[in-house]
Amino acid sequence: MAESELIDLALDDTRARMAKSIESLKRELASVRTGRAQPSLVEHLRVDYYGEKLDLIQLATITAPEARLIVIQPWDKNAFDPISKAIQQSDLGLNPQNDGVVVRLAIPELTEERRLQLVRQVGQKNEEARVAIRNIRRDCQEELRTFLKSKDISEDDEHRAHDVLEKVTHSFVEQVDEVASQKEHELMEV
Repeated sequence: MAESELIDLALDDTRARMAKSIESLKRELASVRTGRAQPSLVEHLRVDYYGEKLDLIQLATITAPEARLIVIQPWDKNAFDPISKAIQQSDLGLNPQNDGVVVRLAIPELTEERRLQLVRQVGQKNEEARVAIRNIRRDCQEELRTFLKSKDISEDDEHRAHDVLEKVTHSFVEQVDEVASQKEHELMEV
C-alpha cells in the first residue's frame, strides 16, 4: 500500500470517528430540557418493559402538539405504567399525567437557577466531547508513529500528516464548541 494511502485511510477513519463524537454530543444535548416541548427530550429515555430496557421511542408515538406539552401515545396499553415510572425516575423533573389513552408531560417554565444548572451540564458534555476528539487525535498520532517505525511512511509524510491531523482536530473542536454554544443560547432564551 502506498504511503499516502495509509495516511489517507488513517485520517479518514479519524474524521469519521470525530464526526460520530459530534453526533453523539448532539444526541446528548437534545435530551437537555430547554423549557420548550421537544420529542427528543424523552425519545431515548430507557423504559423497563417486560424485563427489557427499551428506548421510549420504540414503545410509543411521541409528539409536541403545543410549546409546553409532550404527548406520548404507547402502542401497548401495558406500557403506560412503565413509561410513567421511567419519566418519574429520570432527571428531567417532569411529572407524567396518564389518562389511559396518552401520557401527557407538561413542560414548566425554567427558573433562572435551573437554566444555569443546565448550562453547566451542557458545558460538562461539551468538555467530554472535546476530550473524546483529543483521544481520537491521540489514537491517530499513535497509528502514524507505528507507520513510521515500520518504515511504511517517511518522516516528512508523518510530519505533514500530523499538520493535517491538527487542522482536522481544530475544526472538529470548533464544531463541538458551536453545538454547545447554540444549546446554551437556547437554554438562556426566555
